[in-house]
Amino acid sequence: MNVVLIKKIIGGLLLVSLLLLGFSQSLKNYLSIPDKIVLFEGQDYQIPKSLSVSASVSQGNVSVHDSSKILTLGAEKPGTNELLLDFAGFPIKKVDIEVLKDFKVIPGGQSIGVKLNTLGVLVVGHHLVSTASGKKSPGETAGVHVGDIITEINGKNIRKMEDVAPLVQAAGEQHEPLKLSIFRKNKKVKANLMPLKDQQENIYKLGLYIRDSAAGIGTMTFYEPNSKKYGALGHVISDMDTKEPIVVKDGQVVRSTVTSIEKGSHGDPGEKLARFSSDHKVIGNINKNSSFGIFGKLDAQIDNHIMDKAIPITLSHEVKEGPAQILTVVDGDKVEKYDIEIVSTIPQKFPATKGMVIKVTDRELINKTGGIVQGMSGSPIIQNGKLIGAVTHVFVNDPTSGYGVHIEWMLNEAGINIYEKGHSARKAS
Repeated sequence: MNVVLIKKIIGGLLLVSLLLLGFSQSLKNYLSIPDKIVLFEGQDYQIPKSLSVSASVSQGNVSVHDSSKILTLGAEKPGTNELLLDFAGFPIKKVDIEVLKDFKVIPGGQSIGVKLNTLGVLVVGHHLVSTASGKKSPGETAGVHVGDIITEINGKNIRKMEDVAPLVQAAGEQHEPLKLSIFRKNKKVKANLMPLKDQQENIYKLGLYIRDSAAGIGTMTFYEPNSKKYGALGHVISDMDTKEPIVVKDGQVVRSTVTSIEKGSHGDPGEKLARFSSDHKVIGNINKNSSFGIFGKLDAQIDNHIMDKAIPITLSHEVKEGPAQILTVVDGDKVEKYDIEIVSTIPQKFPATKGMVIKVTDRELINKTGGIVQGMSGSPIIQNGKLIGAVTHVFVNDPTSGYGVHIEWMLNEAGINIYEKGHSARKAS
């Protein structure tokens, strides 16, 4: 065979291979488009074009604008739709589209004080009572565990520590055991506890350390102006002794002022030091303490004086790696905006707390705090003018980095259903 002919054949095969490779990669790009796209009214979704692909939709609530390089979908009205992409008359991808009613929230960033009241009295430890026959812990003998919540004694509701002492003294004097109703890891259990007399103090005791409330600081994440519902912190509040999540009966949110910063370093995440505002004015309640933060209602909108108007949110599948900002307080009560980087993001289909890895890139914030510090949890994360989530945890070995939670899961915990037809937020019943 002629050498020139062989070279032409080989060249032709190489050219066809390259064309097929390019087509294959372009096809893969289209096949990688999500099977379902969720948009809010007025939002656009762009699909880069690498082939001469045509697009059509089945309903009129989504528009399609086709240019030489980009397909742009425009969400015009709430409802469902179906996008069909075809190449040379052959269908290559079908995408379900859901358009949600326009929804916006007001971002926070304010430093807040948190006061939680437990469901009953929380057992945080055992102690020994000096009796005539030696040192004993009646509570431990009765099988009461650290982390238990005592909700009733002798059929009477227990709400605070002051409710306990009279019942203990009466039972001791009558030599009758106390009948305890206990909430333990989402289960109700019973126990009989006989108080013992402390020979040194001449009073009867349980042999238990108990607590009925907890307090701390954090950061407000969002406020929904129609329902007045809010979300803050981005993670659960646990008891400092038991390390267990606090089961909340109720609680209050007050303003707080940052007094100083303990700067974070390798192995030490640092901390915001703050005090509750001098007037201790309650600005809202707390009705839930969950893995995604604390939730309740505010009495009125609280301004951050930097982004006080409602802004759109971004669902988890739309969050992009790249630049973003957080709103937080590091001095007094002034909310400021600082630069961060979204290092990675997971397009979660189900609620989970660690949806993003973030890194502080703002030199001013790093110089002031070392990065992310305790008390910064709940700081709203803004990307392209939209609220995408909140800061939740810091990496102990790198205080400039940490986790963030996607905003849709916090909204869900707050009782705000962005998927609900007709209204963006449910009214509290």
